[in-house]
Amino acid sequence: MIEPKFVPKAIRSPRGARTTEIDWADGHKGVYPHAILRGYCPCAACQGHSGTITFIPHDEGIALEIDDMKPVGNYALELVWFDGHASGIYSYTYLRALCQCAECHGPQGETIPR
Repeated sequence: MIEPKFVPKAIRSPRGARTTEIDWADGHKGVYPHAILRGYCPCAACQGHSGTITFIPHDEGIALEIDDMKPVGNYALELVWFDGHASGIYSYTYLRALCQCAECHGPQGETIPR
C-alpha cells in the first residue's frame, strides 16, 4: 500500500499560473513554483544518467508555464511545458521532496537523488 503522503488528492495548476499546488492524502498542501519544477526536471535530457538530480537554472525567456499534466500510472505525473518540453516524469515521492511550502522548504539548489 502506498503511504498517504505520496498520494495526491487534488492538483491545481491554473493556466497562466507560476505555481502548482498539490493536496496530499495525509493533509499536507504542497507548493511547487514552476521554476523549481523545471529546474529539477528529472528527465535524461536535462539531468543525464548520473543517478542524482541537480538544479538547472533556465534562461529568463523560457516559458515556465505548464500546458498539461498527465498521470503516469498511479505513481507519477508527466508535465508538459508550453515550450514543448515533455519528457520529465515526476514521481509523487519526488514531488513531495520538491515541496517549497514553509514547512518543507524543498531542496533549495541542492543535488537530490532520483
